[in-house]
Amino acid sequence: MQLRDQSSLAFYTRPAAMTSAGSYAPLLEPLPGDAGGLAAVAHGLLIHEHMAQGYGVTLSEQDRASVHIRPVEQLLAQITARDDRPLGTARAPSARLPVNCRHFTVLLTAMLRAKGTPARARCGFGGYFGTGSFEDHWVCEYWHEPGQRWVLADAQIDDRQREWFPIGFDVTDVPRDRFLVAGQAWQRYRSGAADPARFGLSMIGEAGDWWIAGNLMRDAAALRNTELLPWDCWGAMPGPADPIGADLAALFDRLAVLTQDPDASFAELRRLCETDDRLRVPPVVRNDVRQRDEPV
Repeated sequence: MQLRDQSSLAFYTRPAAMTSAGSYAPLLEPLPGDAGGLAAVAHGLLIHEHMAQGYGVTLSEQDRASVHIRPVEQLLAQITARDDRPLGTARAPSARLPVNCRHFTVLLTAMLRAKGTPARARCGFGGYFGTGSFEDHWVCEYWHEPGQRWVLADAQIDDRQREWFPIGFDVTDVPRDRFLVAGQAWQRYRSGAADPARFGLSMIGEAGDWWIAGNLMRDAAALRNTELLPWDCWGAMPGPADPIGADLAALFDRLAVLTQDPDASFAELRRLCETDDRLRVPPVVRNDVRQRDEPV
């Protein structure tokens, strides 16, 4: 492995603002050390807000408030407030904390880092949900030491979801053509190889170049250890009616290249995301679901 990778591996092993367990760190110590075992732990603690009924659970709007939690420490606070048994003890579906794919991802990322494994959240699009589209999605990317490579793990997919979706692969080693990080999706769109209308969230009927661009910015922020909510907006992030002009498209073209190989581009990605006002994450972002500004 090249020396340039050592600094990035260390960066992705240290807990950060969103992936620190904080005062709950001792609860992670007894957990298994592998991605599959830790994903199973997450399955017993969390439930996807839009899939809850498939587990026989009906959520109220009050129940869904937890989807707006950003830091893992706050996730663990709510999980343990509901049930103070060890985290490795699976809760009944009705007792699990309602979240979305991003929360499964950051929890797995936090647990892997606590075990000394470099890990990072990736924002992009999953092509394995049976809709014919690439759906807005988050997965964890972790360093597989024996193979000397980064591997994608989908912490959300449990045995029940395998019955719903056409998944014929190991979800702790997701093929790179089944989950596209946002930079891949952007490059496919820009080259004419993919229709941007296939990238978004089909359940709400929204997709397009603006959605890809938004996920590209979220993925870049996550690579800088700021894993925001799927609906957090800031800077140059376009909306559905906003045209993406030549200057902004060029910026996204460059960002797509850098996020494809974030280890080789570690220093430049940092410089771009920290110095360009269009990309830099501000202290306050717009929660587009709640239609209000919120501190990061």
